[in-house]
Amino acid sequence: MATGKGKKSAKKKSGKGAGKSRVREVQKQPKSPMPAQHQAKPGIESALSPRPQYDAPLYNGSGKLKERVALITGGDSGIGRAVAVLYAREGADVSIVYLPEEHEDAEETRRAVEREGRRALLIPGDVRDAEFCKQAVEQTIKEFGHLDILVNNAAFQQHQKSLEDITEEQLDMTFKTNIYGYFFMAKAALASLKEGASIINTGSITGLQGSKELLDYSSTKGAIHAFTKSLAQNLVERKIRVNCVAPGPVWTPLNPSDKPAEKIPEFGADTPMKRPAQPEEIAPAYVFFASEADSSYITGEVLTLLGGETTAA
Repeated sequence: MATGKGKKSAKKKSGKGAGKSRVREVQKQPKSPMPAQHQAKPGIESALSPRPQYDAPLYNGSGKLKERVALITGGDSGIGRAVAVLYAREGADVSIVYLPEEHEDAEETRRAVEREGRRALLIPGDVRDAEFCKQAVEQTIKEFGHLDILVNNAAFQQHQKSLEDITEEQLDMTFKTNIYGYFFMAKAALASLKEGASIINTGSITGLQGSKELLDYSSTKGAIHAFTKSLAQNLVERKIRVNCVAPGPVWTPLNPSDKPAEKIPEFGADTPMKRPAQPEEIAPAYVFFASEADSSYITGEVLTLLGGETTAA
């Protein structure tokens, strides 16, 4: 039974703002199960259903990366595209590295960056080639005059049921894309990175917990986490920060081009949130690590984004 005191506190307050209610915006994300679908590698984002969400309509830029320049590998689609868009919204120009067969997606990313009022440079090529990585950095400097942020994000994965099923060709492709490419690009960029610059690597929960059908992929992700911590120690006196974002399942072309169609509906459904992340939900972490305003005292960290999972190693 309510007391007199309770009744009094329940009365409407008078004065400015009385009677007004505040609407809290909550963005709706696609729920699992996702439609069954499969694509040939490397996968094209424009062919996915539903389309991955990258525009982050609730995210308001505040100039955190004003006049900065970022180079993003795998920037044509998925997480890389969402990062490019938010970097542009925060004031940065962006170079986008991608495989030539992903040009359609890269063009869409370029248009999205330009809608934010910034410039995008498209650089097709393969990060497994150390010489290409040097050229990508050189093209970025030639176009924009400097380089402040490197995002190592390109990735290759292929599920296999057993170790015996992983060929030497697959092993080479996975390691050379996922860890050699990170080394090559970081080494190429270092001569151009100044005090306050940032390197951000894309890891994975599989690099912390393993994955029984992603033996080679999860091994490279563990290597990326160690590379992040080691390079952070190596560069701390030069005041260049190195960090890593390690997501769980994210709705990008990577998985529908890897798994059979009948496996896709369950993708991400085993997380506490019962769905995969959308790229726009992951990208703000990359802004955080790139921004001196947000993370000037943070280096060597691996940040997990797992949809409610709390047992990462």
